Amino acid sequence: QALLVESGGGLVQPGESLRLSCATTGIFGSRAMGWFRQAPGKEREFVATINWNGGATQSADFVKGRFTISRDNVENSVYLQMNNLEPEDTAVYYCAASRYQYTSEPETAPNDYAYWGQGTQVTVSS
Repeated sequence: QALLVESGGGLVQPGESLRLSCATTGIFGSRAMGWFRQAPGKEREFVATINWNGGATQSADFVKGRFTISRDNVENSVYLQMNNLEPEDTAVYYCAASRYQYTSEPETAPNDYAYWGQGTQVTVSS
């Protein structure tokens, strides 16, 4: 059974950094992984994705080079390094695993993902 557990969220001030982690069991190595976020009153939105072997990544435009997604296929984990955080980044961040295996194209739609974690809260406030 697939299990995804996020960690690393918290309260930070604008301009600070956080590193989110997502530990997985049951699935990982053959699937693209993604990070999404959902702010209060808003729909869940794509943040970043990395393909199954880490050879390709894609990020949302609002990331503006501030966030970096990476994965460790030995530790079965995916990470999101977030730098220069802004109040607009406040949201619950979710990691997700693709419903497909060994795909090379970036997967940016929530419907591309079949497995989701419970989320970790990120709050950026002064």
